[in-house]
Amino acid sequence: MLRMTLFCACFQGLQEYVEALAFYHYLKHKDLITLAEVQSRLMFPIEACDQKQDVDGTACASARLLLPATEYILGIADLTGELMRLAIFSLGVGDTELPFELCAFLRQLFDGFLAIGNQASREVSRKTFTLKQSLKKVENACYTLQVRGSEIPKHMLADIFNEPDNEESNDGN
Repeated sequence: MLRMTLFCACFQGLQEYVEALAFYHYLKHKDLITLAEVQSRLMFPIEACDQKQDVDGTACASARLLLPATEYILGIADLTGELMRLAIFSLGVGDTELPFELCAFLRQLFDGFLAIGNQASREVSRKTFTLKQSLKKVENACYTLQVRGSEIPKHMLADIFNEPDNEESNDGN
């Protein structure tokens, strides 16, 4: 039982690492980091080793942490929540262009997750549903901004988009 708990915790940590790295990569490059790029970040040089060292004395080996594709996918799914928060935050500071860029990027990610379909694990399906909710929130913000943007003072944008949806608050009543 303890072994399985540690195993799951390790995968959860990998997902969080992928999410953070992908978010940083998106902010810097405006695109999605690939599995190969993440995997290259998980190579660690070993300073002292029993094998021959290079002529200049540098490390002669490296340790690699293998990242399963599923954990990469789950980390990317977690990224979408951060992108949704970035879109809403950007509206609050008066940036009315970034939400549209993020919306288009989130749509591409969602389409990619739909292509996976039912072939993935239950956790991927659950995170795809959460991705859909994040996309819907950004799409609603973009729609409101497009239709009513000229009516709303920029300093009030954050208040409007952070209010709970009427649909969510009336569920079950």
